[in-house]
Amino acid sequence: MDTLQEDEEYNWREVKLPSLIPVIPEPGLERETGERRRGRDILIAIDHGPNSKHAFDWALIHLCRLADTLHLVHAVSSVQNTVVYETSQQLMEKLAVEALQVAMVRTVARIVQGDAGKAICNEAERLKPAAVVMSTRGRSLVQSVLQGSVSEYCFHHCKAAPVIIVPGKEDGDESLI
Repeated sequence: MDTLQEDEEYNWREVKLPSLIPVIPEPGLERETGERRRGRDILIAIDHGPNSKHAFDWALIHLCRLADTLHLVHAVSSVQNTVVYETSQQLMEKLAVEALQVAMVRTVARIVQGDAGKAICNEAERLKPAAVVMSTRGRSLVQSVLQGSVSEYCFHHCKAAPVIIVPGKEDGDESLI
């Protein structure tokens, strides 16, 4: 079993989200205290696949509430690759706008370099979120056993927060259950 080295460094780049997304002030919740009043940090692992979008939608509908902050994380092979960065930035901008429109939550985005599982666990350790949300990749059982999976790695190695693995959307299934 691999363990994460806390002093291990990794490269990352913040994603500057569009200025058309307004800054949401902290809501004035009179009767509620504690975690709900401050809002929670929720980390969502993002890639360009449909299962990732499904997990993002699931988190918006079932997990997010007013005053929460979504932290979108996308792992890439190199943060210096302009094409990869710009493609990832466009995806994250689109998701940030959707998060604001659907759940009225603030979004922060970061593109990290390196192994996806380790990068997600490092981000979770840094943020100490209420939850880490990710999708399955849609591999068969045999492929997952032979090649491993990012969600399985995070499930076993992410100790900073509970990991929620949203199953992939079945073909023809239009509901978010």
